Amino acid sequence: MAASRITKLPTGLLQLRIDLKHTKPKVWRRLLVPQGITLLKLHLVIQAAFQWGGYHLHEFDAAGERFGTPDPDYDDPGSLRSERTRLTTAVTPTGWIDYLYDFGDSWDHRVKIERVLPALGIDVPTCLDGGGATPPEDCGGIDGYAEFVAAMRDPAHPEHQTLREWSRCDSWDPEQFDIDAVNQRLADLRR
Repeated sequence: MAASRITKLPTGLLQLRIDLKHTKPKVWRRLLVPQGITLLKLHLVIQAAFQWGGYHLHEFDAAGERFGTPDPDYDDPGSLRSERTRLTTAVTPTGWIDYLYDFGDSWDHRVKIERVLPALGIDVPTCLDGGGATPPEDCGGIDGYAEFVAAMRDPAHPEHQTLREWSRCDSWDPEQFDIDAVNQRLADLRR
């Protein structure tokens, strides 16, 4: 493990900015999490914040050091266990770590520690801000998402009706962000 990792931060909260890379419009979330959060718990928080189901494998990458949860069908000995590693010990000296969800669709995120805050007496994790609608799971990654958005925006598109039925969405606004829905999922996670 790299010696330059952040290991001693004041007890409190971390304000994170999580960006889903390569999306147009930009899809991002700003969250407050406990400072001592493990990478496995952060994975669950990201899933709730992006309103995904967690059906696929995930991995964190900090300057080439990989953290995940072993898959019973494919145990990668190169990946350290995420349930034993705290974000503050894994993060790079610049305060960020990469998160990959779904090795097929390859949803690549950048998780940045923006601020360290004192304990504020609020329930965490919580979402403070964000932007953009999360791509539907299994839509085919960044290229599939671009095709999905184009088809959903154009009722005359040959795939419009099929994708409406598949996604169970009557309409799709890629810029829509519902902070209340995200915070409800995070509240469910806290229980």
